[in-house]
Amino acid sequence: MNFIDFSLKLNKFPIGKAKVVLEKIQNLDDPKFQEYINNQKEYIVKYHIKNNPFYKDFFGKTKSFNDWNSLPIMTKRDLQLPLKERLSEGFNSKNVYINKTSGSSGTPFYFAKDKFTHALTWSIIQNRFNWYGLYGKKQARFYGEPKEMFAKSKEQLKDILSNRSKFNVFDLSNTAFDKWLSKFAVKKFIYLNGYTTVLVAFANYLISKNIVLNNVCNTLTTCVVTSEMCFESDILVMEKAFGVPVIKEYGASELDLIAFQNKEKQWMVNTESLLVEVLDENNLPLPNGETGKIVITSLYNKAHPFIRYEIGDMGAIKALRSKDIILEKLEGRREDLVYLPNGKVSPGLTFYYITKSIMEDSNNVKEIKVFQTAFDVFEIHYVAEHLLDENQKSTIKEKLSKYLVSNLKVNFFKKNKLKRSESGKLKQFTSLIKS
Repeated sequence: MNFIDFSLKLNKFPIGKAKVVLEKIQNLDDPKFQEYINNQKEYIVKYHIKNNPFYKDFFGKTKSFNDWNSLPIMTKRDLQLPLKERLSEGFNSKNVYINKTSGSSGTPFYFAKDKFTHALTWSIIQNRFNWYGLYGKKQARFYGEPKEMFAKSKEQLKDILSNRSKFNVFDLSNTAFDKWLSKFAVKKFIYLNGYTTVLVAFANYLISKNIVLNNVCNTLTTCVVTSEMCFESDILVMEKAFGVPVIKEYGASELDLIAFQNKEKQWMVNTESLLVEVLDENNLPLPNGETGKIVITSLYNKAHPFIRYEIGDMGAIKALRSKDIILEKLEGRREDLVYLPNGKVSPGLTFYYITKSIMEDSNNVKEIKVFQTAFDVFEIHYVAEHLLDENQKSTIKEKLSKYLVSNLKVNFFKKNKLKRSESGKLKQFTSLIKS
């Protein structure tokens, strides 16, 4: 048994049951699968109308469930209430999985999953990574890591037990890349997994040195990119530098793995636990191939409703049949790089970890956007009910010193509204200087 399965069982997440359910769903033929989807859609909506006061109120007292397209669209702003006010009856902090979003879209909140739903999420992740024989194999991991000692130690223990090595994504200097390369020379990594921005920066460094990573680490087979937009030009750069194929993953922590690329380079939508829709500005379904806002329903989560939930990305899908849907296009966020006075370079996603400290479950801070106006000057624009107090500002400044460098100047501006892109995304970090 792998560490993740063991940990889930230890914490009473029914991973065995989830794997059995997933296999049954995948074995349904197309007519039976469509029947399953229709039944599960109706079940989860009626469950939350009956058992979740928040959703019952959101749904509307005078409505009835008779037309899926008439159901209200749920946004992240709708969910910015204390978590206890959004949980279904019978669920509490002790019998659910609780986490909070990264705030990558600028709109953070806490969420919950019932234990079966969380186990099903991991069953699907395992299933997809095993398309390539990757699950549990030695991983070079390019994700952020907490700076606080306890949280950092806990994360490092998980890395050891999960057979993965973490690389510091907060430093993208050539000196850091030299150290990364030396690590690949001595460890038998099977695949890379991490943020697009970071991996592209590493790939460009390798190309500048005329190095192919697979020649340094000949056990390397694959690279999986996630969390950020990944363009074809990025894939060409990474495949040239790493010498292995690149696989695109798309997911959301509050939901599930949303789509994963198969060996035919098709971005296959997770139809087992999610219903993915693409809607126009009037919240009506768009035909195959047309771009609109991505709206997702979690078909199993009883603890917390995610029903016709607008995730904040734009995209297009194509249905081959009921159970085979391709994500043809995705338009999401793409962050700039942070250039610092000492020559250090960090990804814009660094600010997700810094601003988490004030993205509390208190419903005060709604949105955050960071601008770099000079190498040592940053502006933090935020939408909130109340001004940030001096303790909160100090916390942000302390974390800037920990994650980036000391003696940075930070100015705070409370706003009524933050400017978004044409696609509706809020780019959390923008550099106003040239590299």
